[in-house]
Amino acid sequence: MHDVMSVFALCVVVLFVKMLAISCYQGFYRISRMTFKNAEDAGFVGRQASPEELPQVSRAAQAWANDLENIPLFFVLGALCLVFNPPAALTVGLMVVFTAARVVHTLCFLARWQPWRTIAYAVAIVCLLGLAAMVTMGAVRHL
Repeated sequence: MHDVMSVFALCVVVLFVKMLAISCYQGFYRISRMTFKNAEDAGFVGRQASPEELPQVSRAAQAWANDLENIPLFFVLGALCLVFNPPAALTVGLMVVFTAARVVHTLCFLARWQPWRTIAYAVAIVCLLGLAAMVTMGAVRHL
């Protein structure tokens, strides 16, 4: 149980750092190009607001939005796995593969690499389904 909890905690931290990196990526492009869509941000650096986001910033925002559709599910399912104590090796494997797949997905999203982005997305979804199945089996066992 403690090993699974440690792996889960490390996966959560990796995913947090990955999402933070996307935010930094957006900031890097905005600052390095001195291009800001929000008037207050542009005014802060003595510029006019841009009518559009930079393509890199928009792309990163899409990757972030995709994370928000998937990563919270991992947090909930992973935490529930800790409650029901499913097989450790399988749980750890699913958690690590999910985390790696989400990192690869982001890299592929930003680089516009297909079909690798879709493959990484599918792998992560399969991991979520596996975690959901283990939570379901644990819940049924405890009825």
